[in-house]
Amino acid sequence: MAYDVSRIRSEFPSLESGWAHFDGPGGTQTPRAVGDAVASVLTGPLSNRGTIGVSEERAEAAVHGFRLAMADLVNAHPRGIVHGRSATQLTYDFSRHLSREWGPGDEVVVTRLDHDANIRPWVHAAERAGARVRWVDFDPATGELSTDAVTAALTDRTRLVAVTAASNLIGTMPDIPAIAAAVHDAEALLFVDGVHYAAHELPDVVALGADFFTCSPYKFLGPHCGVLVARPELLDTISPDKLLPATNVVPERFEFGTLPYEQLAGVTAAVDMLASLDPETTDAASSRRDRLVASFEALREHESALLEQLEAGISALPGATTWSRAARRTPTLLATFDGHAASTLTAALASRQVLAPSGSFYALEASRHLGFGDAGGLRMGLAPYSDAGDVERLLAGLADALG
Repeated sequence: MAYDVSRIRSEFPSLESGWAHFDGPGGTQTPRAVGDAVASVLTGPLSNRGTIGVSEERAEAAVHGFRLAMADLVNAHPRGIVHGRSATQLTYDFSRHLSREWGPGDEVVVTRLDHDANIRPWVHAAERAGARVRWVDFDPATGELSTDAVTAALTDRTRLVAVTAASNLIGTMPDIPAIAAAVHDAEALLFVDGVHYAAHELPDVVALGADFFTCSPYKFLGPHCGVLVARPELLDTISPDKLLPATNVVPERFEFGTLPYEQLAGVTAAVDMLASLDPETTDAASSRRDRLVASFEALREHESALLEQLEAGISALPGATTWSRAARRTPTLLATFDGHAASTLTAALASRQVLAPSGSFYALEASRHLGFGDAGGLRMGLAPYSDAGDVERLLAGLADALG
């Protein structure tokens, strides 16, 4: 296992700006290979998909490559990969598709740990259908969302459970396989928000037991878009509104209008970049999934070491409280500091070219449940290009701001 962060950082032109980025949970920086892939498809011969001429074939290849790459990333069938503008848009789309079968007396379950993108679409869909919404709380002292708490909310009228695989605010990673087992025992569907999770843990939708899984490539080095993953046979049972001449083939029936071919090529390049984080597994005999497994193991070790450095430094600062406390969590740290507004600290860090944003980050229910209201706290997230020097600059900036 190898992780050469200097080599990896050299692949990101934006880092030449001198800024240290701790804003990865909101969107990572983009490697050169992704930008090159986007430009190559966009500026090369390009037409709508088809088989007549190189321009049509390049569009077809971009779509095919995207589905294969994402299938490798999440361990799914390529026919189960749906592209969308964002994970939020995809969740709203599927909340409308699925809720057509709901009615009064039916129930959906949401959690206060989630990003609002995996809460509000289901609340709105339930309201339209006359269904009931059941809420599951997490423990604010530990940040844990227990399987028992989710199970207690299930009834024989539960139609769907929406839960995050990792909190974008405090990093908590619930036991999704155990939750999935309970949900399926109740004969309900499980919709998993994997947006923050997929940036740090290699997804395996089969092992997770997710019926639906969303993620956002721009959180893991790619362009701005969203992806929904589901079993092709499950997608076959869902009929969205669509244009009459549009294909009814899965997954295309859920992708409205012409696909952004250049964007799809960028996603493929991002997955290939992730698969190269551990260069010891780049031999031709290794599958891309195998390379991804090795690379994510190396990434986890790298980020864990940096998180240890970050947590030790934060704990030594006056008035600091960290709220990322779950046993299993991503390398994302939420902190508050007595007597100092998080937004003020963000501004102070920015004056030193360190970007660590503050707020609730759309995890509004979680922020309120922790007692922060809508203001949230200071969020510091690590990414594949983060290094020890970045952490040192962040800690030095906070120490200076705190006096």
